[in-house]
Amino acid sequence: MDVAMETILFEVEDGVATLTLNRPERLNSFNDRMHDELRQALARVRVGRADGSVRVLVLTGAGRGFCAGQDLSDRNVAPGGEAVDLGASVEKNYKPLVLALRALELPVIAAVNGVAAGAGANIALACDLVFAARSASFIQAFSKLGLIPDTGGTWILPRLLGPARALGLALLGERLSAEQAEQWGLIWKTVDDAALMSTVGAVARQLAQGPTFGYAQTKKAIWESSLRGLEAQLDVERDLMSACGRSEDYREGVAAFMDKRAPQFKGR
Repeated sequence: MDVAMETILFEVEDGVATLTLNRPERLNSFNDRMHDELRQALARVRVGRADGSVRVLVLTGAGRGFCAGQDLSDRNVAPGGEAVDLGASVEKNYKPLVLALRALELPVIAAVNGVAAGAGANIALACDLVFAARSASFIQAFSKLGLIPDTGGTWILPRLLGPARALGLALLGERLSAEQAEQWGLIWKTVDDAALMSTVGAVARQLAQGPTFGYAQTKKAIWESSLRGLEAQLDVERDLMSACGRSEDYREGVAAFMDKRAPQFKGR
């Protein structure tokens, strides 16, 4: 299934949806049209998750960059030179985008093929697994414009890195290499540039054949764990484990183990 759009590419094959930001001449920076098309694509992913045709989402960028954040030539100042309400753009576009990615009941993989700056960096970090090309980099570029990290940056960075490194990245806006990001635990893995998409593709196909119902519960438990104390989180684990135990995937997994065969998970 292929969907023709202006600013993104979207295709589904073997249960893997691949969403490619496709404004390479602008380093795939966001404009209003791209946000509209992203909403459409993620709606298709949700429909595919419901009917079983989509079991993993891969997010990447076309050309030499992943995403350079907001396209400042698209809408950065009002015609009279007065500043626009950037908070309105966050509320309309970036907040729902992060929440939509986090709410998907399937694994979401970012394949960062080049620079990921500003909102582009934090969209990648909002995914469940982040693979980066060795030449890729992450830049919290907001401070250069007198802004704060948005798109979940002020929530994600201190939780992954602690306040010292989060503040260093946010205030200084320095480039963080993919290899340093991996060493700091900001991303999952760095791979050679030429191997990025083949590596991500193999992982995506592996996950697409797995127990995606259980994956969804694992995502929910881990992403929300920082909002709770230990006792409350243990209760969540109990409830989600009960749900997993009632799933078709669990029954199939046990049956396959007993029969010494490969399981055929359905994601239910």
